[in-house]
Amino acid sequence: KTYYVYILTNYKNKTLYIGLTNDLGRRIYEHKNELIEGFSKRYKLKNLIYYEEFKNIRDAVAREKQLKNWHREWKLNLIKNMNPEFQDLSKEWYTEDPETSSG
Repeated sequence: KTYYVYILTNYKNKTLYIGLTNDLGRRIYEHKNELIEGFSKRYKLKNLIYYEEFKNIRDAVAREKQLKNWHREWKLNLIKNMNPEFQDLSKEWYTEDPETSSG
């Protein structure tokens, strides 16, 4: 199984959200369509700007906790190394609902 630690932001790159999932495509779809109540919906955090892949859940949880404790500047530097333009990495992912697609 694969696990992902990911960072979302809003269109102004003002607010960062760090999450963990075992299905990145489904989870980002849920964020983009505001299917998840709470912080990410309230701040319209829909742009995937960073993610890391893990084979071990313990490693993923440890990394998520580590990133959540980092200063904002450290997080921004990490993101810039992978995604200097802060592009939405999931921009081209969805043409259909992944729940109903036969695909």
